[in-house]
Amino acid sequence: MTVTPDPDGPPPLEVTPAPDGPPPLEVVEYTDPLCPWAWGSEPSFRRLRAALAGRVRWRRAYAILFDDEDDPPPDPAAETAWYASHLADIGAHTQAPRAHRLSRVAASSWPSSLVARAAEAQGPESAERVLRRLRESVFVLGEPADTEALALRSVRGVPGLDPGRLARDAASASVRESVRADRAEARRPVPEVFSVRERSPHPGAAKETPGGEVRYALPTLLFRAPGVYRVVPGWRPYEAYAAAVDALSPGLRQEAAPLAPDRALERYRSLTEPERLVLSEGVWPPPRAVRVDTAQGAVWLHPDDAQHHPAARQ
Repeated sequence: MTVTPDPDGPPPLEVTPAPDGPPPLEVVEYTDPLCPWAWGSEPSFRRLRAALAGRVRWRRAYAILFDDEDDPPPDPAAETAWYASHLADIGAHTQAPRAHRLSRVAASSWPSSLVARAAEAQGPESAERVLRRLRESVFVLGEPADTEALALRSVRGVPGLDPGRLARDAASASVRESVRADRAEARRPVPEVFSVRERSPHPGAAKETPGGEVRYALPTLLFRAPGVYRVVPGWRPYEAYAAAVDALSPGLRQEAAPLAPDRALERYRSLTEPERLVLSEGVWPPPRAVRVDTAQGAVWLHPDDAQHHPAARQ
């Protein structure tokens, strides 16, 4: 297949920072709750969000990695075994936790994406915690949240979340249309991702879907300022994202000091080993932290969240 760049992408123009400060910046995160590379990118993304807190618009676009239109595997057991090995290979690069046992390959990304989008109506903290639980469904529990019932069950007990409202919103036509728009947007990648020549185990070149479309590799961050953009696709070191911000909005990024262990767990509620190494500083673990062991490292839960977290009840 010949890949043709999308002509509707934003033009790569240069801008000069405004005299009274850096230009406004939007960060678009093309992602999927069940994507292993996105899970492995969370240490860098959490650090970047902390460095840009309150100074950018950070928007997630759910690209639908596992689509309803994809054909089911002819041998589900063999497909699951292959995918579990694939996750282990990815984990060797990212050092992110992975489940001891994977029950199956996700049938669909739609349920988790709809629940993640619906949670945004209940505030940014709820949205972050819901998305985190959805990611942990597959990478900590090995039970992907690929049905409506499983997606809602995996986020049960998230502090401050109204589960009834979440279920209603996730089933609404407006939320489905919003995620459908995300899916379409992710299939109009900017020209730069059609030929990526970076040294990375996941450099992020555009992907052809089983349906013959082309979409961003996941995750991809697109940084937009007035008249200009930078794209950082695939799995990259933190410095690549920081450089994109600095190129578009010099002086905007302000590195956040590492938090004390108890404050880091209070802020993030769930931390992997790679995350706590970049977000926290001090004697680890903090008192009352609940450790959940996986096939590759630990996940540390805030005690209040652990009361209702499915991983802490196993």
